[in-house]
Amino acid sequence: MTRRFPERLTPLANRLGLQPLFGDIHNHCALSYGHGRLEDALARAALQLDFVSVTGHAAWPDMPVDVPEVAHIVDFHVKGFAKLKANWKDHFEVLKAFENPGRFAVFPGYEIHSSEHGDYTIVYGDLDVAEPELADSPAELKQALQTAKGDDALAFPHHIGYRQGARGINWDTFDPELSPFVEMFSMHGCAEESESERSYLHSMGPVNGASTMRAGLKRGAVFGVVGNTDHHSAFPGSYGHGRMAVYAADDSRDAIFSAMRARRTNALTGDNIHLLTAIGDTVQGGITAPSPDAALDIEAIGAGFIDSIDIFRNGELFERISPELSPAPIEVGSGSETETILFVELGWGARGRSHDWTGEITIEGGEITGLEPRFRGAEIVSPLEGEDEAAKLPALGFEEGDVRFSVTAAANPNNVTSATQGFAVRLKASPGARLKATLSGKQLDIPLDHLFEGALSGNLGPIDSPAYRFHALPRPHQWQWHGTVALGVLADGETIYVRLREKTGQMAWTSPIFCRREA
Repeated sequence: MTRRFPERLTPLANRLGLQPLFGDIHNHCALSYGHGRLEDALARAALQLDFVSVTGHAAWPDMPVDVPEVAHIVDFHVKGFAKLKANWKDHFEVLKAFENPGRFAVFPGYEIHSSEHGDYTIVYGDLDVAEPELADSPAELKQALQTAKGDDALAFPHHIGYRQGARGINWDTFDPELSPFVEMFSMHGCAEESESERSYLHSMGPVNGASTMRAGLKRGAVFGVVGNTDHHSAFPGSYGHGRMAVYAADDSRDAIFSAMRARRTNALTGDNIHLLTAIGDTVQGGITAPSPDAALDIEAIGAGFIDSIDIFRNGELFERISPELSPAPIEVGSGSETETILFVELGWGARGRSHDWTGEITIEGGEITGLEPRFRGAEIVSPLEGEDEAAKLPALGFEEGDVRFSVTAAANPNNVTSATQGFAVRLKASPGARLKATLSGKQLDIPLDHLFEGALSGNLGPIDSPAYRFHALPRPHQWQWHGTVALGVLADGETIYVRLREKTGQMAWTSPIFCRREA
């Protein structure tokens, strides 16, 4: 697996013997209820993720079968559970076909709904054919998984923010031995705290304060955090719907699963942000001993302009870092070259239409060092909300100095929901460098100096035709930051976590570091 970031930009990760890998371990397709083939889901995942688990809907022990008002919901769940049962054993062969050791790891997974305890996703650490272990409670699930799989299984609560009793988390029955982390972000929304710009908007209801990550930390629970898409149209890692990072010793499936169990995880909204924290040698998710004079090391590589880096201590904002005001890039660069990130965004146009984008990009007077797909699927959660768009597999590659791509982008359905497609190009540019692009036949020649001043947009035709946007280019101090934050006395029972926000609204959260006397 090619490293996401060069070692010169990850000195803290290098010291700790870790590297970031990105995945989505809670998403759906037509394996149970959902849209799209399992093969398409895995192919899309392999395009932009390092690991994946495609989730089947397996059971709902306390499903409200006697409530007429929700009979339509009960109906598609019952059918979905039966479909998964019929497909389960055979689907392992498909998973094995897409497993690519050292490049792309695939984990089996399923979920159990629960009104009382909250919904749980279960992930198996190997590809041995094994039945789903079903249970009515986390305690029973823990016992069943330990008996069947030993250490090769874990479970975690997802869309935790719904109220307890309405498929949100039940902190009273949460068990850190069963669940190393909780899913704090997905296309359902954000459950970091009561107030968020990414509210829960699904028909199941809004975020409840007692169900949030902050509430769990206040109770003294020990857990990491992840994001996943919970996408229902065969598009794991769908951009902006959530994903997770693990900090693993290497790129093997065993190392990835071990990092999950150790809570060395981050929650992300979409961009592959590197955000690593440590107190001494204790990495996010870990437990450190009390100290009279502790310090927090932070290493951040954004996927664009970093707006702020916030340190939260015991649920309160402890310090806010603005790279614009306190620049501390990991590497400024040498000579006259500037290292930067070009985000190309495609879509727009008349409502209800889509456009098949094809093209290529060349940088004259510069060097392309990496590509990051930012492709997304349809905004569908329930089967009652619509049908799969059945879009063809996007393509993004680098050949003979050119970035070449093809992707279908639907027009934005309204003024607040983005359906755009895109990708990021990591590059080094010399003074006078130019971007040469062909976008669906339209020829462009753009001085990169103009993009350091601001974004450039255009249409393929007249107003209401499909449009493109080359985002503004950040300079190194605007997309990198590293440093040490003094914490002073660190006492038993404290928690520290970090949140990074980009100017585009994309975010990343580290799992907390816990201070406990027993450490």
